[in-house]
Amino acid sequence: MKILIAEHYEELCKLSAAIIKEQIQAKKDAVLGLATGSTPVGLYKQLISDYQAGEINFSKVTTFNLDEYAGLSPSHPQSYNHFMHEHLFQHINMQPDHIHIPQGDNPQLEAACKVYEDLIRQAGGIDVQILGIGANGHIGFNEPGSDFEDRTRVVKLSESTIQANARFFGGDPVLVPRLAISMGIKTIMEFSKHIVLLASGEEKADAIQKMAEGPVTTDVPASILQKHNHVTVIADYKAAQKLKSASFS
Repeated sequence: MKILIAEHYEELCKLSAAIIKEQIQAKKDAVLGLATGSTPVGLYKQLISDYQAGEINFSKVTTFNLDEYAGLSPSHPQSYNHFMHEHLFQHINMQPDHIHIPQGDNPQLEAACKVYEDLIRQAGGIDVQILGIGANGHIGFNEPGSDFEDRTRVVKLSESTIQANARFFGGDPVLVPRLAISMGIKTIMEFSKHIVLLASGEEKADAIQKMAEGPVTTDVPASILQKHNHVTVIADYKAAQKLKSASFS
């Protein structure tokens, strides 16, 4: 696990965008795993800027998103489908049929999970997987207690995640869906060739320290990343403040 400490959020975004740009330049039909939430927004802005500058061509790129709320249509303003189109896809030259996001409004959620898992396998896995991390150590919607052998599945969100995400639903946790589809930990670990985990803000400091330096435990799902052979953690100073050792960017 390589840990880079960025001086500030903007540098975090540039460092992570550079990894993706290098991957696409080396392999035009790269497969990317993407995440939602506030942390990757700056990354996506940087990728849009790089695209507009003619430095990246997304026309042959394929993407798979980590997760999606259950019960929300793709057009719902708080769906991750809507988020990705608003913050990235509508601004770059992605082919629509190369974009994959779990179908949270599929009435057959379990079947949708299997289809999604098969699509990732058929694509040959994910070249670069972007991850965020929850304050409770979750990755995707794999909450504490998730089995390390889990594949793409329907998950029940923890109360802490519901409360954290309420800000996207007008501050009302009652409006936050209780279920989601998420890539499982086994899916992330097995299919991702390079994992890039992003963390910003002091509220992530405990999770980053436990993820990188604590025991590997289902109490901190992200700790399993210690077992992956190619992980880059990019954290700003506030998120990295409790780490005992790290290399600087």
